[in-house]
Amino acid sequence: MAIYDTARGLLADALFSQVAIHAEYGGVVPELASRDHIRKTLPLVDKVLAEAELLKTDIDGIAYTAGPGLVGALMVGATLGRSMARGLGVPSLGIHHMEGHLLAPMLADEPPQWPFVALLVSGGHTQLVRVDGLGRYKLLGESLDDAAGEAFDKTAKMLELGYPGGPAVAALAEQGNPARFDFPRPMVKRPGLDFSFSGLKTHTRTTIAAEGKKPQGLTDIDKADIARAFESAVVDTLVIKCRRALKQEGLRTLVMAGGVSANKRLRAALTEKLGPEGMGVYYPAPSLCTDNGAMIAYAGAQRMVAGERDTDDTDVRARWPMTELAPPSQAA
Repeated sequence: MAIYDTARGLLADALFSQVAIHAEYGGVVPELASRDHIRKTLPLVDKVLAEAELLKTDIDGIAYTAGPGLVGALMVGATLGRSMARGLGVPSLGIHHMEGHLLAPMLADEPPQWPFVALLVSGGHTQLVRVDGLGRYKLLGESLDDAAGEAFDKTAKMLELGYPGGPAVAALAEQGNPARFDFPRPMVKRPGLDFSFSGLKTHTRTTIAAEGKKPQGLTDIDKADIARAFESAVVDTLVIKCRRALKQEGLRTLVMAGGVSANKRLRAALTEKLGPEGMGVYYPAPSLCTDNGAMIAYAGAQRMVAGERDTDDTDVRARWPMTELAPPSQAA
């Protein structure tokens, strides 16, 4: 939950993580997620209002995540957001989850200037998008199967690292030997900007099985070395495709957002590879890499200022291609 002011910026931002709830099951349980949204959302509203020293009646509009995502959780936020807006007599607006991530770096003190290429690496999404302005997006490439975040989570499960997987794999990779295993960089030798991480996931599983057959079994050292090889393969693949996208579009600015954008090795590799070629890389603050209210509040404010509003038939969407988004003047 967050409160954004178009004149003063981000006034308040609060997050309740459900990681502890889902960790026992090794992934998100939709029913538990929805029920916990019901319990926690209104207290978070009160928290950000108190932090910003505002009343509900000071709010001029309410934005909420309308998709893509788990329908049950989306319905909780949409129902609450639209109900509050109706009660307060202010407009509401459903926001695309990935547009929120894409715009999160705009909350920085020195935001990027469009046009730029965006790498969106969040949960089930890995996409390269050309951004020419608010709602002016051109999909350049995306994952054809497992997204990078999904591959991290599944690798963590194979290595018995628990949930969430991405941070656990990255932490273990810090202890790994980068020279021991050489994992494939999927689809980098093919033309185009699409991704595929299912083959890398299979190679990881095969390596784990082979090492586990040794007399001593799969050791902690084996796990660290495999984690390092896996992470390096993902990072190299993303860097190669980002550089290719920038050159294809004739642009020199890359924006990276989404949960995987917090990965330190990925950030360092992009800066190291793109910097010498005069290409700039922008990231959101670490707290804004994972799902958060600030990015939705910002995106909602930009579209509302341009006149966009919910209609009576607005609904949440489990699947919502970014290619269906349009500039506010066309969507209003």
